Order: sequence, then C-alpha cells, then structure tokens
Amino acid sequence: MPTSGLVSCMRNEAPFLLEWVAYHSLLGFDRIFVYTNACTDGTDLMLERLQQMGVLTHLHNPMSKGLGPQESAMQHFLSLDDVQQLDWVLHIDADEFLNVQAGQGRIADLLAVAGSADVMALMWRPFGNNGLTRWTGGSVLDTFTATQARPRAPNAQHKSLFRPRSFGAAIDHMPKEPLSGDVCLVNSAGVTCDPRALFSRHQARYRMPVENLSWDNAYINHYAIRSDDIFLMKNVRGDGMGRVSEKYFLNSKFYRRQNKNGGQDTSILRHRDALNARMTEFMADPVLDFLQTQALSAFIRTRDRVLTPERIAEWTAPEPVAQG
Repeated sequence: MPTSGLVSCMRNEAPFLLEWVAYHSLLGFDRIFVYTNACTDGTDLMLERLQQMGVLTHLHNPMSKGLGPQESAMQHFLSLDDVQQLDWVLHIDADEFLNVQAGQGRIADLLAVAGSADVMALMWRPFGNNGLTRWTGGSVLDTFTATQARPRAPNAQHKSLFRPRSFGAAIDHMPKEPLSGDVCLVNSAGVTCDPRALFSRHQARYRMPVENLSWDNAYINHYAIRSDDIFLMKNVRGDGMGRVSEKYFLNSKFYRRQNKNGGQDTSILRHRDALNARMTEFMADPVLDFLQTQALSAFIRTRDRVLTPERIAEWTAPEPVAQG
C-alpha cells in the first residue's frame, strides 16, 4: 500500500490547531509534519506536546534567506530522508481540510484514484462566513457549512498531492522542478491534465480548462474567511508567503472570491463521531487543554483590542462599483 504524508506551515493558529490535527489524523496519513516560525500564541507549544504524544512531527522553519516561509519550509521538508521514503505528500494550510468523497473518505481511497500519476491537483472549495462576524470558539467544520455550490473558473485554485521523489522543490500550491521531463498530472477525477505549470518557477495556478475543474472524489475545504473577525486578524501577521496587502480587508477581491455562502456542504462531517472522540482524547491531556483554552482567550482579548470600529473601517475595502 502506498505511504503518504501531510505537511503544513503554520504561524499563530493555536485556536484552530487541534481540530485540524485531529481531523487529518483520522484520514490514514502515515506521517504528519508541521513547520512553525515566530509563534506567539502557543501554536508551537501545542505542536511540541502533540509530538511528545506521537501524533505528528513538529519542525522549526529554517526561514532561508530570500525565500518566503512556505518555500523555505518546503525546501527543508523535501531534503528529509523520512519524506523521501514516502510515496505521496500533501501540502496544505491550517485553514484547509482534505475532504475525500471516494470510498470511506480516507487518503487510501484517493491514492487509488491517483494511480501512477506524479501529481493530483485538488481543487479548493471555498467556504464562507455563514454570516458570522465574531468568533467565540467551537468547531470550524460544524460552524461553517455554507459554500460555493459548484466549481467555477474565476476562483479555481488547487493544492497538490504529489510524489516527493519526483520533484526538487515545492511552493504552496504545487511541486516544482520535476526531476523528469515526463510528468503526469491528474485532477481529482483522475483525468490527465496539462503539467506545464509544474515546470514554471513563477506559476502558482494550473489554469485548467473549465471541463477539467472537478470536485469528483476529493477537494480541499478552504475556510479562508471563517468569521469576519478571524479574517481581519490575518492583517496582524501577513500571509504565508510573507506578504502584507489589502488582501485581508473586508470586501477585498480575495474576500469576495472566497466568501461563498450560496450552497451547503456537510459531507466532511461523515467523520464527526471519530473527530469528536479524538478531540476529547486531546482535551483530556491537561497540557493541551490549558494551551487551547489560553489560545482562545488570548485571541478574543487581542481581537477586542485590535478590531476597534475605526480599525474595521480602515480594513474594509469600498464596495465594488456595479457595472452598468
């Protein structure tokens, strides 16, 4: 049976970390790796405890000169002997959850679809804020079920499940520097797609034709917004590529593109009972319980201090002008 690993790069994700780890630990990945840098909210401490419990491997991002946090971490990740022993790896963020529709909803079911391919492009499915402006805690998966009803080209982006031994580098959305000129890329339906983006240093989107945009078998639940206050607080730290811009303003182009509430999707909750049991197991640990409680309280305090009415107004983009 093919082996698989999950890798993520995080900074200050403590209020949401345990659910992400608990959920993905149920999908059958052989290894989970999480990189962190400059955490101030206990994310790194929680990961250290989870490593002590044998749940995952926590690594410190080396922050290589000239590279963004994600690229730096992935450069280090692909150099690890443990990673080179894996057949497949998936690189996603803390606001992304792999939602496998095939079979029993496990990674093995998805690898069966991938077959002999080198890369499987997994399309985002954007989930909106469900009308929620303030976060008080709880489950992201239970709370945010409003989503885009069908795949659409304007906001079509992907994350990648790929064979680590076939590539020399990776960015946030895909592997790069193929070690062979003959690379097979498939979408989640198993359909062969144009792999040219894998050879381009600067291209971060697959730019597939509409007929290849698919949520068949699996997709990435992308909770880029969650509640509005969580979204706005991303301005405090910038994004995973080290950039700060108006991207994280309310009504920004990114906000409008990702805040989709026209449909409903609860399919990821097929794992709810097992997830709740795993969360109960985590919270029974006094260290994790303390750190989780502290993280949520700290988030609420910081939010209430930072997100004044004046700051919210400053971080709200003008409504787009309707085209006549």
